[in-house]
Amino acid sequence: MKPRTLGELKQQHGEPSNYRSIRDEIRENLISKLASKEPLFPGIIGYDDSVIPGLINALLSKHNLIILGLRGQAKSRILRALTDFLEEEIACVAGCEINDDPFFPICAICKKRIQEEADDLPITFLPRDKRFVEKLATPDVTIADIIGDLDPIKAAKHGRDLSAHENIHFGLLPRAHRGIFVMNELPDLAPKIQVGLFNIMQEGDVQIKGFPIRLPLDIFMVFSANPEDYTARGRIITPLKDRIGSEVKTHYPYTIEDGIRITLQESWLERNRSSKIVTPEFITEIIEGIAFQGRRDQRIDQRSGISQRLPISCLEVTVSNAEQRALSAQEDQVVPRPSDVYASLPAITGKLELEYEGELKGAEKIAIQLIQSSVLSAFERHFPNQNFDQIVQWFDLGGEVQVSDQTPSQEYFQKVKSIQGLEETLEKLGVSPKSDLATAVSLFEFILEGLHAQKKLSRNQERGYFREAAEQDNELLGDYPLPKKSFN
Repeated sequence: MKPRTLGELKQQHGEPSNYRSIRDEIRENLISKLASKEPLFPGIIGYDDSVIPGLINALLSKHNLIILGLRGQAKSRILRALTDFLEEEIACVAGCEINDDPFFPICAICKKRIQEEADDLPITFLPRDKRFVEKLATPDVTIADIIGDLDPIKAAKHGRDLSAHENIHFGLLPRAHRGIFVMNELPDLAPKIQVGLFNIMQEGDVQIKGFPIRLPLDIFMVFSANPEDYTARGRIITPLKDRIGSEVKTHYPYTIEDGIRITLQESWLERNRSSKIVTPEFITEIIEGIAFQGRRDQRIDQRSGISQRLPISCLEVTVSNAEQRALSAQEDQVVPRPSDVYASLPAITGKLELEYEGELKGAEKIAIQLIQSSVLSAFERHFPNQNFDQIVQWFDLGGEVQVSDQTPSQEYFQKVKSIQGLEETLEKLGVSPKSDLATAVSLFEFILEGLHAQKKLSRNQERGYFREAAEQDNELLGDYPLPKKSFN
């Protein structure tokens, strides 16, 4: 049974001789996890050899730290994972707004209560998730929000001196005592509020309204910011930067494999329905490749970056479009096709910050070109030496295929099965239309899209896939708007 009073706490756990700060607590628990080889940041992918070592060094050094990274680089997830290095729960004085330690109180109210109530002082236990205080920096944040303020009405009502602790209305920082305080987007904090953080970061105390009130707070402070705001624009005052112990920089996935793992981990693909959802590997590669292509496209603002949320949203909409087709055709399997990726354009265009050249062309055309470039890369990875001349020859002889993203699998196969070399090609690739029709159709559409990306086939809205001279194709891949029914 948990102790309910200070006396019971002393009986069960003894009285500590020294106060253990939150930085010591985090350091000791980190050392324990390192010794036992526990995963330190579960769910964080692609940072094992880059970001995480820097984080470990900062925590072992007991530094306040800042995480610098573009949007969608798991900054918030890393910050919230820091609570895993806290104890499951800690004892606090019951009713204390700043979670005072019953053995080492810092506020005058708790000190007075301990003198008056001694071992009968009620205590409570604070779980680790309640020791995490997060605030988004905005220009309207005030010193009172962060530090606190004095309430003159309280002082007058009880006849107390204005500087008495009982008159304080505590802000977020004091309420984070013995916990982790996170300030997101630090550069957006007004300079005078940044100045207000000096004392707590260097001397470990706060001043309120200029009165000689001292609260030696025990807080682990962590910040996040965009590198562009933090360095180039001068929106962080120099003394504050000097007081932040370590900078840890995040990044987008270095490899497409890491990107796919992140996207699959974060995407909502379990739809709780009877139809089985099967997402081919090449579909996830195409979707992830859109982000990779965009991160090196000069028409897109690279200072803003392309968030990892783009492929996550794109995959979810792609699967939803395939699900819509399966529901309409009453198919028992949901298998996305490349045409479903085009249906996810609304999940892509809103996440692109374009430069001047990109604005002239338009977000939709840029997105289509990114998809086309990604299809080409995925196609060449999957089929580096594959010969599709038979298929191309069929189109050379005047063949055309008109299908859409909502064409049912059975109807789709009926339209393409006369293509020379189709079934032989699918058999070589290990897919049989007889046993897995939906996957076979998706794979064959990937081949058609790949051949179009290589300019061996043409495609437009009216005729679907066909064959014309390469010079009649658009200058840039996919340089035309596509409606929801992509290939009608």
